[in-house]
Amino acid sequence: MIRRIWLPLTVAALLAAAGCASAPPIDPNSTQAVEKLYAEGKEEMASGGYDRAAKIFERVEGRASGTLLGQQAALDLAYAQYKSGERATALATLDRFIRLQPSSPALDYAYYLRGVVNFNDNLGVLSTLSRQDLSERDQQASRESFQSFKQLTEQFPQSRYVVDARQRMDYIINSLAQYELHVARYYFRRGAFVAAANRAQQAVIDFPQAPVNEEALYIMTASYDRLGLEQLRADAQRVLEKNFPNSRYLRDGVIQAQKAWWQFW
Repeated sequence: MIRRIWLPLTVAALLAAAGCASAPPIDPNSTQAVEKLYAEGKEEMASGGYDRAAKIFERVEGRASGTLLGQQAALDLAYAQYKSGERATALATLDRFIRLQPSSPALDYAYYLRGVVNFNDNLGVLSTLSRQDLSERDQQASRESFQSFKQLTEQFPQSRYVVDARQRMDYIINSLAQYELHVARYYFRRGAFVAAANRAQQAVIDFPQAPVNEEALYIMTASYDRLGLEQLRADAQRVLEKNFPNSRYLRDGVIQAQKAWWQFW
């Protein structure tokens, strides 16, 4: 009775063992294995598991080095790092890609993603609590973002990412101009009129099409007025009148005596 129960099981176990012995082990570096691993990374990323996805893409990049799949894994790795909040690591990954893959068909995307990573740099929770405007902080990340988008538009004018990149560049220009204006306001409120005039002038020179130039010219005019520099005041006011004839900072061709809106806080 015991033999009838266990004999078939024993034979089945032997057959299974023989089958396992005859199947060759899967090479982890084979194309099939690497593609399967890459698919797992994409699934993790699609479900929001960016940390896990990054680790998988890192393995794929190493195993598929020198192939298009390896290049794609490197870019996905950078994106996963960026989404995980590892901005510096993502930028390092992209810089390495751009340096080592200058002829890659995805080089335009590398520049675009590098611009996006810097473009979305933010102040985190503290900025939400303090209500600090993005134009009120150092703009180095914005400048680097602009440079990446500029490289993209100049080197790859037909890229699918150019339209979005140009829109972001316009936003960055306005943000940088706002930053210069914010600094000029800061100096003006504290009576540092030379510094206020210089920063306002910088905004006008560097970003001639920015909407903030109306107020920048006003700060220049008011600062020169406080300094007793009549010629410079007249020149700044003339430019303000010519470019913004209906400016709220003007009244019958004279700088308004009342405070600007930002001087109340």
